[in-house]
Order: sequence, then structure tokens, then C-alpha cells
Amino acid sequence: MISLNRRALLAAMLATGVAFPAAAKDVSLTMYYPVSVGGPLTKVIDGMIAGFETEHPDVKVEAVYAGNYDDTRVRALSAIKSGQPAQLSVLFSIDAYDLIEQDLIVPFDDVVKTDADKAWLQGFYPALMANGQIEGKTWGIPFQRSTIVMYYNKDMFRAAGLDPEKPPKTWDELVTDAKALAKDGRYGIMVPSTGYPYWMLQCFAIENGKELMSKDGTEVYFDDPAVIDGLSFWRSLTTDHKVSPDGLVEWGTLRQAFVQGQTAMMWHTTGNLTAVKNEAKFDFGVAELPAHKQPGSPTGGGNFYLFKNASDEERAAALDLIKYMTAPERAAEWSVATGYVGTSPAAYETPALKTYGESFPQALVARDQLKVAVAEFSTWQTAQVREALNNAVQAALTGTKTPEEALKDAQATADRLLKPYKN
Repeated sequence: MISLNRRALLAAMLATGVAFPAAAKDVSLTMYYPVSVGGPLTKVIDGMIAGFETEHPDVKVEAVYAGNYDDTRVRALSAIKSGQPAQLSVLFSIDAYDLIEQDLIVPFDDVVKTDADKAWLQGFYPALMANGQIEGKTWGIPFQRSTIVMYYNKDMFRAAGLDPEKPPKTWDELVTDAKALAKDGRYGIMVPSTGYPYWMLQCFAIENGKELMSKDGTEVYFDDPAVIDGLSFWRSLTTDHKVSPDGLVEWGTLRQAFVQGQTAMMWHTTGNLTAVKNEAKFDFGVAELPAHKQPGSPTGGGNFYLFKNASDEERAAALDLIKYMTAPERAAEWSVATGYVGTSPAAYETPALKTYGESFPQALVARDQLKVAVAEFSTWQTAQVREALNNAVQAALTGTKTPEEALKDAQATADRLLKPYKN
């Protein structure tokens, strides 16, 4: 029943022509999400969405799971271009340049309003923010993020007379240990060379003291002697040291090769950690990548992006969803479920991740490696530049070109593509 005071107010508003406050509208969001790494990822994401919708009953979220990162980008952009709704997505952190150039996303700096929102924006690990910060603005928020780590079979280390608590910390130690471990059709080390060859080369280049690109994405250094030496060392694991298979090593099946005992060590994303933990029938360790001139690894994985074609209400709701999914408790849940890095220091202060780290210290290696991590390779015209580098890496590893020839050819292609972007 309406009270007398309320009834009088309504009558007055009708008599004076004052408009009633608009009723709150329900908001529907479509989020495109890549499922490209092992583990029950969709179940975890669905659980997060259900929790968000409970706290925000006026917002409904549809998650569209679209395969790997490339598949997701294609589907999301196709939806936008055909007029279908798409307010946010998790896409490659290295897609930022391309999305900016196509005028498809908005910077988070233009969306956050409150002091609390601005503090949230500053709460992530700087190494994970690097790919999303371009021309003074933040375009991507870390979520499904990783570094490359080294997995190793401790049982095989023991059998070879190696200390299972002392994985190789340098390239020289890597070769020595891999030689001791390679036997009877088993390889000492495998580094994937399909899927993301550029990413693996970046590991060798960083460890040899050289980054592959400038911070503004307008210049690359493929033909630098340190990069050529890094690729030459990678190739030598097969040709000179005989500890790695000839030809290409498949990204998608390397985890299975490791858990099946075909290799004693592998370099792979920490995003596979939980899957390896669940599948391995042996004692295994996780270590930071071995150094040469210095330690280091590129970051990797996906960021949240806000698409430009959203309404103000949709964008505000999408920001609320991203803040919810990146909150320390959810970041900890995600890290435990998948092996991806908790994206903020606060995530590692949660009871869940503290307890998990104590019982399974392998989960802390990728976090610890962030102190020497650099942004994943990305430039303007990133897809074409990256393709040229991928082709160069594979040509060198299969012996169709020398590392120097391959990288100089890739450098020439990249210089041509990036010329319009240089000041």
C-alpha cells in the first residue's frame, strides 16, 4: 500500500509534469573468451559469472567460448562488424596494437572514475601491465597471464645422478644436464617451435641480454648478434648436443610428451601447470628459465579489453565484471585452477593462494620470475611482423636457412612493415 506522503508526492509530480525517475534497466553483456590451454577452464569462468550475477542481478552475462586466442579474436571482431553485441573479451595481451589501430577498444583510463577504481587499475604486477600500456594509456587488464617456465622430471634427475632440487640455472648447465638425461629414445630437453615460435625465441634473446622490440612497438632487433646467437644456441641443442629432437616440436602435444616421459625437461607456459600436476605420474619440478647473460622470460597470455561499440551502461557493467573477475580472491581461484599467474600481489596474500603455495611451491615460480620478466613481443602490424619472425625461427630450426640468414630476412620484412610508424 502506498503511504499518504508517498501518494501526495506522486500526485504533485503528476500535477506539475515532473518526470518520474527512470526504472533501472537490465544490462546484457557478451564476453568472448579463449579456451586454449588444458584444464576445466569453462567451469571456472562459468562459476565466476554466476557469482557476479548474484551480486549484480540487473546484469546478465553470456560467455562465448571460442577456442584459442586467434579464434576468439576472429569471432569477436566478426560479431562486432556484423552488428552483434560484444562488450568485452579476453584476447592476447599482444593484440593491443592491432585493436587500437582498428579503433575497436577504449582505454580503461577513460572509463574508471572513482578513486577506488583508479587504485584497482594500479594494483597489478607492472610486468603484466606492460603489454597493455601504449602511448600513455592502459588498454588491457591482465587476467589469463603467464610466463614461460621449465618443467623437469625429478625422478629422471635422480636416476641420472643429478640433484632433483637443483635444476639448471645457466645455458651451460642446461646442456650438461640434458646430456646426462638423454637416453634410450628419451630427449633431455624439448622447446616448442610451433604455435608460438617467436615467444620461445624471445626467451633465448632475453637470456642473452637483448629484447626483440622497442617499447613503442616501432622497431625490432631480429638481426642483433645476441638474438642470432640465441637462435643458434636453440638450434645447437639438436645439431651439436643431440639432446633435443630434429625438426619442429609441437606446442600442442609437448605437455603430453613430457608427462609420458618422452623428455626430461620442457619449456612451456605456466598456464599448463595444473594440467601437468593432474596428469604426471612422477615427481616433477618447476624452475625459472636458465640464464646466459641474464635471467628472464617474456610474459604471455590474455588481457581483458573493452570494445568501443558498447553503451555507457554496458561499459560500466563490463568494468564491474572485470573488477569482479580480477579481484584477489578470484585471481587466486583462477591461479589454483589453471596454473596461470595471480595477476596482483594481493592475490598471493589470500588464504587460498598462500595455502596452495605452501603445499605446492611449483605454483610460485612464475610469480617469482615476474621480477625479471619483460613484455611479450608485440609491435604495430604485429600479426605480419610476428609471422615473419615465426617463419624465420622455423626455417633456422629445420635447417633450411642459417639463423643469421633467417633473422636478417625477417628483419627486412619487419623494417618495411614498421617504417610508417617511425617518427
